[in-house]
Amino acid sequence: MIIGNGIAGVTCARHLRKQSSSVEITMISGETDYHYSRPALMYLYMGHMRWPDLKPYEDWFWEKNRIALRKGWVVEIDFDKQVLTLAGGDLIGYDKLVLALGSVTSYYNWAGQDLDGVHGMVTVQDIEAMERHSDEGIEHAVIVGGGLIGVEMAECFHTRQIPVTFLVREESYWNGVLPPDESKMVSDHISARHGIDLRFKTELSEIWGDGAGHVKVAVAKGGEKFPCQFVGITAGVKPNIEWLNFSDLEVEKGILVDDQLRTSMKNVFAIGDCAQVREPRPGRRPVEAIWYTGRMMGEVAAHNAIGGSIAYDPGIFFNSAKFFDLEYQVYGSTPAKLPEGSSWFYWQLPGADKGIRLYWNSASRAVTGFHLMGIRYRHEVCEAWIKNKTSIEEVVEHLGLANFDPEFYRQHEQAIVAAFNAQEGTSIKLKTRRGLPAVQRFLARLTSSQTPKHATGVR
Repeated sequence: MIIGNGIAGVTCARHLRKQSSSVEITMISGETDYHYSRPALMYLYMGHMRWPDLKPYEDWFWEKNRIALRKGWVVEIDFDKQVLTLAGGDLIGYDKLVLALGSVTSYYNWAGQDLDGVHGMVTVQDIEAMERHSDEGIEHAVIVGGGLIGVEMAECFHTRQIPVTFLVREESYWNGVLPPDESKMVSDHISARHGIDLRFKTELSEIWGDGAGHVKVAVAKGGEKFPCQFVGITAGVKPNIEWLNFSDLEVEKGILVDDQLRTSMKNVFAIGDCAQVREPRPGRRPVEAIWYTGRMMGEVAAHNAIGGSIAYDPGIFFNSAKFFDLEYQVYGSTPAKLPEGSSWFYWQLPGADKGIRLYWNSASRAVTGFHLMGIRYRHEVCEAWIKNKTSIEEVVEHLGLANFDPEFYRQHEQAIVAAFNAQEGTSIKLKTRRGLPAVQRFLARLTSSQTPKHATGVR
């Protein structure tokens, strides 16, 4: 039994079937009939995609692969008897259980948060609520909390010409994650380039209703009032575990799992946003609400649920997103504040939303991270440099290998190298420019040098 039909649960089901033709697989979800791409929800609201476009698999896929789907909410789990209870009272037994419960919107007990018109943007039901309120007529929306979900919601409303006031408690946008220059770039991009009313150092105090149960005013700490018909709560997400019986299951922020994703209960695994790794790998967090880590966990749990013994290792951290039309990529360790013993270099194209920040160990000179705004760098190249502890000088010398901006885009590596030389007092010359053949040769040489002499092929 797999509870949850997100990317983690679906990947687990698919890999269970790949490994065994006899195992019985059932996925349970109360949210939707079929799996869909959660990161694409915003494009449904904006009209860029239709509902069928959000489903990676055709509806017949599940029956063909003998993966049973059950629509319903699980309300209780008896781990000793290995029985699930659904909201309607049905009982379902299991031999092995995979908890792929996902995340839910974090609320902070604001007065009025239960009013009609207060929603997050995590589920299909949230998008349906946004659609319903938009059809009824939103004259003004207030969004509470920065980060990636907040800017996605702002973009959604912006496409329908719905004015937005964005309340962010920090001094600049997402400054706990973004370094100062990048935080300012994103802040300016949201406010100056897209006209969003972005309010820093402003926190929500309470929400007033109109007497009929609908949102009327969002009130900030300090007393400023924002008349609105919708309040978007995007101040973070948390593992969807509050309904579980904690006396039976070891939890902290999420459900605690070992390196094989096993929980404290026999025959029970936890994967995806709801899982908290007891001893995370270096550079990784115990709980990571990221699409690709959910996919990796699903594959590992599938192997281990039918007798395997594979350790979960997400590798070097990476992520990507967009702030409206500003692309964002990170590889490796890219803290907002420079740690002791580390160095960084930042370059930004004057007058444009394009920037690159390189991190390295001050003593060993090994590159440790890449932070990119508006410029695309290849994942496999950046990861290889970090894994092999390549010196920052060699990275800068061959920086063109990483670039994969589209054809006819202006390349900036020469200017970046010149700025690096000015900062570091070096005289590096750019040796390798962009191009897939050069990248393939680089990766082939790297792989060949790591292959044992007795090996008959490339690992």
